[in-house]
Amino acid sequence: MSKSFSDSYKAAGVDVTAGYESVELMKEHVAKTKIPGVLDTIGGFGGLFAPDVKDMKNPVLVSGTDGVGTKIKLAFLLDKHDTVGIDCVAMCVNDVICAGARPLFFLDYIACGKNVPEKIASIVKGVSEGCVQAGCALIGGETAEHPGLMKEDEYDLAGFTVGLAEADEIPDKTRVKEGDVIIGLPSSGVHSNGFSLIRKVFDIGNCDLNAYSEELGAGLGETLLTPTVIYVKPVLNLLKQVKVNSLAHITGGGFYENLPRAYGEGVNAVIRKGSWSIPPIFPLIQQKGSISEHDMYNTFNMGIGMCAIVDPKDADQACAVLKEGGIDAVVIGEMRAGDHSVVFQEAAE
Repeated sequence: MSKSFSDSYKAAGVDVTAGYESVELMKEHVAKTKIPGVLDTIGGFGGLFAPDVKDMKNPVLVSGTDGVGTKIKLAFLLDKHDTVGIDCVAMCVNDVICAGARPLFFLDYIACGKNVPEKIASIVKGVSEGCVQAGCALIGGETAEHPGLMKEDEYDLAGFTVGLAEADEIPDKTRVKEGDVIIGLPSSGVHSNGFSLIRKVFDIGNCDLNAYSEELGAGLGETLLTPTVIYVKPVLNLLKQVKVNSLAHITGGGFYENLPRAYGEGVNAVIRKGSWSIPPIFPLIQQKGSISEHDMYNTFNMGIGMCAIVDPKDADQACAVLKEGGIDAVVIGEMRAGDHSVVFQEAAE
């Protein structure tokens, strides 16, 4: 244990010894994420990673960064901190996988009003679990105490990942053409987007998050805190077996913002309503908040966390491969000539 301490800094609200204790408590969780390529242990000035590129023709590094957003407020209110780390990892690695990149490593940043070592370790436990699910290493991070800037019981969490892809195997949105099929990969619920609206709709902070909901079959808080699905391993497996023209991570902005990022001009994504099961949390949000259908699909994932666009002849195989990987994927639409937008139609049309 370090002999470093400062009574003056502690009196100002920053306890450096709590930081050292946090590092000790999180080491066992970080160790679970170690994979080939990790060159250093936690505690240095930089995370070291040596990627194996000897069998690659033209390796490309793909990076992504994100946070958990105001979903983290639910963790405060429920005093449950071991799942938001999964969300943080998911929001980053699910982005880089859209470029066909295998996540190599992850770094986290935790800013808190007061460093409570057990709470910090619980947060990092979730980050580590997310890294294990994604197959990447947690090679570093930072915990910063911000007294006077944040309340003692509050924190924020952000992350950063780097992945590796073969240049000629990166999905290319310019390959997307009329007639291609859109495959939806189910979400676990709200994931990590739209929580500012959710908090307003349910008056979070003044409602009973633990009360059982008949509509949800669980408590509201438990439902909303459900971690984001990490799609890395099943999608990497899909990319090995099927030619995927493009991929879209359905996050903030919902279908209307994210799907067009996965295809070029001259085509529309035509989504068939009713082609997948929408988790009950979304109708509940819509009804309670009197939210238009457009705004629901423009804010939330509505039960589809990622989309893969493939040639129609590959659709059945793609769904089968994803189902083998535990993802109950379904065809939710197709590409048609259009003005680079998203169109919803009734299933019978």
